[in-house]
Amino acid sequence: MYPVTAVSWCRTLSMGSERRERMKALGVRLRGLRTEAGLTGAVLAQRAGVGQPTVSKVETGRMVPSPDVLDRLSRALGLDDSTAREVRDLLVAVEAATDSGPISGEEAPAGAVLDEAVRSARLVRSFQCVVLPAMLQSAEYARHVFESAPNSTPEAVGRAVAARVERQSVLYEPGRKSVFVLTEAVLRTWPGTPALMLAQLDRLLAVESLSTVRLGVVPWRRPVPLLPPHGFTLCDQRAVVIEAFAGERVSVDPAELAACEEAFGRFERAAVFGGEVRELLLRVMKEFRELGDIVTP
Repeated sequence: MYPVTAVSWCRTLSMGSERRERMKALGVRLRGLRTEAGLTGAVLAQRAGVGQPTVSKVETGRMVPSPDVLDRLSRALGLDDSTAREVRDLLVAVEAATDSGPISGEEAPAGAVLDEAVRSARLVRSFQCVVLPAMLQSAEYARHVFESAPNSTPEAVGRAVAARVERQSVLYEPGRKSVFVLTEAVLRTWPGTPALMLAQLDRLLAVESLSTVRLGVVPWRRPVPLLPPHGFTLCDQRAVVIEAFAGERVSVDPAELAACEEAFGRFERAAVFGGEVRELLLRVMKEFRELGDIVTP
């Protein structure tokens, strides 16, 4: 298995012509193997446990798949050992390309690494202490998140919001499990207006009812088991996305993974779920309605 890095999760950055050609070669080969297998992109994505846009971007040479994603695609295609080695070698060739001539394009927007990492995971566990988890954000809430990023532009923000909302469809896919644990402070740290937060909290109520989602909140009346320096998202049991002011990074370091696993377990045990979390959400919504009456002339 090749090392997984933040870059290999979602790579649509500037790169040279040699790298572009190797990406295209990998994509063409995978598309040909899918065609030979008689599969549509949607069916392949479902079997591999990745998003359909991921399959499309890889096949058209617009994204470098992580080694894990490539292995999933290979298994879903039923490749024999020889062919699987062939496509892995194509990926190695892409990563080895060093040509640095620029092409048109831009850096992946803030949040893209997290969104793609979550999309490729079957089990997502996210802890947040200030900002709502990406997969639970309404479009307007996400807009404020992206607008706060350095050097944001209206065009980039619009694209990032649309991509985030589209990726949230994984919450409804059978076979996936998402567990979100928040502190109550997340519910009370609000951008925009009280009306925005009322819509956002209403979305949380709807998502909490899904069989594929477990939503918990550590209420203010309980002490936190440890002081959290940042939020994080565990993707399966193989990677963690660390979210901080400086940006996002993906870690596969065993010690860091173990520390985040332990921390998530402690916060999960301190949280309330089910009826208690719904009561808490309704109580906070009532307070935002009252606040809206005060703010609105």
